[in-house]
Amino acid sequence: MITPRFSCSQTENAIIVSIHCPSIRAADVEINVDDTLVTIYVNPYFLRLNFSKTLVEDENSSANYDPSSGTLTITLTKENKGETFDDLDLLAKLLAPRKPVQEPPLIEVLSSDILSADDLVERTQALSLEHQELMQAAKNDWQLPQEVPSPLHPLNISPQVRYGFLDLHSGYLKHATNTENEVNELGDDAEVCSKAERRSRRIKHEDGKFDEEHYMADFIDDEYIQELMAWKHPHVTDSNPVQYTEKENMTMLGLPRKQYLATDGQTHDLYLALITLLFSYIYDSRTTQCDPTPESAWTICNLTPAFTSLDPPHSDHYTGGPHVFSATELGEALLPSYRRSLTFPLYRSFALTESCWRDVASLIKKGKRMVTRCLLEMKDILDHHDVYYVYSKIWLDDLCVWVQADADDETLAVLGKSLTEVKVNRHSIGWGLQEIEKAASQALDRETDSDDEELDD
Repeated sequence: MITPRFSCSQTENAIIVSIHCPSIRAADVEINVDDTLVTIYVNPYFLRLNFSKTLVEDENSSANYDPSSGTLTITLTKENKGETFDDLDLLAKLLAPRKPVQEPPLIEVLSSDILSADDLVERTQALSLEHQELMQAAKNDWQLPQEVPSPLHPLNISPQVRYGFLDLHSGYLKHATNTENEVNELGDDAEVCSKAERRSRRIKHEDGKFDEEHYMADFIDDEYIQELMAWKHPHVTDSNPVQYTEKENMTMLGLPRKQYLATDGQTHDLYLALITLLFSYIYDSRTTQCDPTPESAWTICNLTPAFTSLDPPHSDHYTGGPHVFSATELGEALLPSYRRSLTFPLYRSFALTESCWRDVASLIKKGKRMVTRCLLEMKDILDHHDVYYVYSKIWLDDLCVWVQADADDETLAVLGKSLTEVKVNRHSIGWGLQEIEKAASQALDRETDSDDEELDD
């Protein structure tokens, strides 16, 4: 079946679904409405939409087909007139499956035979000593001595590990060393490396790649970097509501139809991973001024620890409850992006990195529609690369769906505000940046003094 292009709008009393399905027989259209779920079928097209509120089919509902434009327009009545249906522009959310209703556990009656008193006595006497002790314990209100059981070692019957969004993927990097994947830092071990080993290798790789002379040169000669810092990202300055383009809508139609059953802790970590991916996008956008180059995919991937070493941020400080982001966990999540931005790309400046994080905070505070737009632009860059498209498959496809369907604008606003209050200092980077900058400043002062003396002569 083909998922057609479609759009949704609403009036006070109805929802209007416009579907592009050329060359069909209007008489063959089948429409079914089941509370919030609407299914439309006409060979070869099938569309299932899950709305936020209930619809009904009544005498005011209608379906009209315009053969000249190939557009089928379906009008469905709102059960409660005047209700506002949310997120009609988030196509991935409308296409997501309806969440199953949690049914209460059922009790199965194994036997309804009624035993006589003699039968009960006979069966009691036949019990083993252990059973008799249990019955005595029950008589004494189950006051048995107890010990905390030792934790079991995790069962692992396969050397292959999972990674990516919610650890849903595997096998994508099985032959990575046979391709031109320059950002894979795990080599042939990508499919078997444990999470602890991934993090250890990432840190070791960053330490080995840091170039003190490159950092010092960019600190001294920062004229172009200052221009990059002065540039304003259009998504940050744009105050208009997000209206998705036809290209963006088509991309969203191609996203997977999935429902993600993430725990509160996993959801918390997804928000942390989101800010690191947005940083990589923003860094490339700022250094190319929103005009991606052939190196953009390489830059984005190298700046994202969830891609290069399959090591997304993970919070050890989450205690459950509402999504509150502490300065400690945000600092730990930001640190790898800081380190990588000072190690791999062309421009390596601590001040430029801070400018990028301010952009990330501004974008996140704009809500999930703007975040989705940025992720779609990032996905477009990776999808057009012969090798790095795999990172779009293991992260961006799922993340785009999750942001639309499950991310919360209030949580994003809290996260954006918290980011503006976090300060990552140079000392935490671990490479003596303060000493390097001090030495660079002294060298620059000596050069200036020497030039002044030559002028005096």
